Amino acid sequence: MWKAAAAPRRLSLLSPLRRPSSFPTAAVPAAAKDPGLSPLVFSGYFSSKPPFRLMGRGLASRALAARGESIAVADGEPPVAAAIKNPTPRIVYDEYNHERLPPGSPSKRAFAYFVLVLGRFAYASAVRLLIVKLVLSMSATRDVLAMASLEVDLSSIEPGSTVTVKWRGKPVFIRRRTEEEIERASREDWTSLRDPQPDSARVQDPEWLVVVGVCTHLGCIPLPNAGDYGGWFCPCHGSHYDISGRARKGPAPLNLEVPVYAFLDERRLLIGSQ
Repeated sequence: MWKAAAAPRRLSLLSPLRRPSSFPTAAVPAAAKDPGLSPLVFSGYFSSKPPFRLMGRGLASRALAARGESIAVADGEPPVAAAIKNPTPRIVYDEYNHERLPPGSPSKRAFAYFVLVLGRFAYASAVRLLIVKLVLSMSATRDVLAMASLEVDLSSIEPGSTVTVKWRGKPVFIRRRTEEEIERASREDWTSLRDPQPDSARVQDPEWLVVVGVCTHLGCIPLPNAGDYGGWFCPCHGSHYDISGRARKGPAPLNLEVPVYAFLDERRLLIGSQ
């Protein structure tokens, strides 16, 4: 009768791995080219084939001793191992295809100065370029320069009325004052004001008052012919200005600004630079 073959024995992952005693450990002789190196022998339980080894060579292939100095090297001993066993304070430089300059040599000093000057020149050029770019970015554009001046016709303005024009994006009040308003503005005691300024210093012609229509408190636009002093009143925070544009009451710290202007003739006014 046929006998059933024995089932192969399976190793459990939980059972410890035992080394079979039947696996021989083979030693591989050292190679003839590397007599001073001991081979790395691997043997174990993963294969029944002959074990293998990793061979290596030293990185140095020539003597490390200086001229006139000798190192005792055993037969077949690598140069690196001999240098470690016999250290020497002398250092041998490889002068092949190289130029060695002594410390303080004029040639070396000139090269160092050249590198320093070149680096500082590059830094100075970069700083100059940065400053030029910054200044150009802060300069006014052509459309802003075109609005730098404004010519106004005064012939249509009646006495006692105020005209508002736009100059550089800001409102400008042009008021043609009456004789009574001129007298009242010049009669005021300006020395006791918070921003003392006489009426004669704010006008070129007493009949015409030209001021920027922006409140000096928070930049609101005051209303003309209003307030306690007959000039302008700012409804935002209650600042009052007289007929000369001077701050008289409220939180406004300064008088209304007087722009640069000039009379071209009796009926033409130029605001801003020409």
